[in-house]
Amino acid sequence: MSQPASPVAFFDNLNYLVSPLTDAREIARRIPRLNEVDGAFDDIVHTLGFLISFNGSTATFNSYRREAERLLQWAFFVHGKSLQQLRRADLEEYIRFCQAPPASWVGPVQVPRFITNQGQRIANTKWRPFVNADASPGFELSQKSLQSLFAVLSSYFNFLIQEDYLEGNPVALIRQKSKFLQRHAYSEPIRRISNLQWDYVMETVEKLAAENPREHERSLFVMRCLFAMYLRISELVADERSTPVMGDFQRDMDGNWWLRVVGKGNKARMVTVSDEMLTALRRYRNHLGLSELPTPGEQTPLVAKLRGKGPVTSTRQIRYLVQFCFDQTWEAMRAQGLEQEANELKVATVHWLRHTGISEDVKYRPKEHVKEDAGHASLATTDRYIDTEMRERHASARNKKLKPEY
Repeated sequence: MSQPASPVAFFDNLNYLVSPLTDAREIARRIPRLNEVDGAFDDIVHTLGFLISFNGSTATFNSYRREAERLLQWAFFVHGKSLQQLRRADLEEYIRFCQAPPASWVGPVQVPRFITNQGQRIANTKWRPFVNADASPGFELSQKSLQSLFAVLSSYFNFLIQEDYLEGNPVALIRQKSKFLQRHAYSEPIRRISNLQWDYVMETVEKLAAENPREHERSLFVMRCLFAMYLRISELVADERSTPVMGDFQRDMDGNWWLRVVGKGNKARMVTVSDEMLTALRRYRNHLGLSELPTPGEQTPLVAKLRGKGPVTSTRQIRYLVQFCFDQTWEAMRAQGLEQEANELKVATVHWLRHTGISEDVKYRPKEHVKEDAGHASLATTDRYIDTEMRERHASARNKKLKPEY
């Protein structure tokens, strides 16, 4: 079966899905080639049932949709098989395909699967199943992405078994996962930006806020939240779990300020608010024309839309905001001759700000306190941010000779 030059997206965002059968019929109407694969329609129906069952978190839905859609695109349009025909060897072939997908399946940036045109949802022709954001030649699936692939697809097949749609889980039969997944005898270094890069980032965003306060006072506040309170971007936007509002900033009986957030696993936690973060909050609220500090129960969105009313509801908007700030900083650093530092910043992501904030604080604060603010499940996770041992190890080797001394 010939491979399409550019795959067409199957599944829209959760809030646009109606029901498995109705949505599957619409997908079949849009993509007639599905009719060429026996069982493809039923696969789509049951996959929609799987995705809709994970409607408690947009992030979880997006992750499961990504892996399920990639597999179906490959099974139907490359392999010419339905899910019920897939065996262990097929899944191994699929994993190898993911490690080196054709160029027509790889896009330069992450874009929405669907867009609204004249009130109608249509598939975005720029969407691709894989993204190569750093513009390097070729494509390489990271170890983290491979781990996600195994975990999500295993849950996917187990769900279909429980629904009596499939008889076995081909992912579980891949005994030698070590062929695909590397085991490290060391901890991966925490991906973070340097203190110099962070100084330049803040200098750049301060300048943007001075030049265009309507847009970039919000940018400045978001950047400080991500760094100073280690927030995940999902903790700044409204979704099925919660809608972050100004009233989530709360003062206790001792006059100390906290921020209540709902994080991974729908778990709420209280994050300490430093004096500098409180100053940043005052500045942002002053820009919005609000009182100096939030009042109990205040429902003003924590991060509001610039156009229209209400809170930001997409993590993509926060990603774009941060990426714009990084890009502007990259240009400023290059202009001052800091080529190497600028290029290192070029590959940074939003999540690096959380890593950077934790890495800095764990140097000075009790790690138990950092653990609670970060929402880590265990101290072992927080310990990964303590790099004193690595520094000492490298320092002891710095003066090693290339030949023995006599």
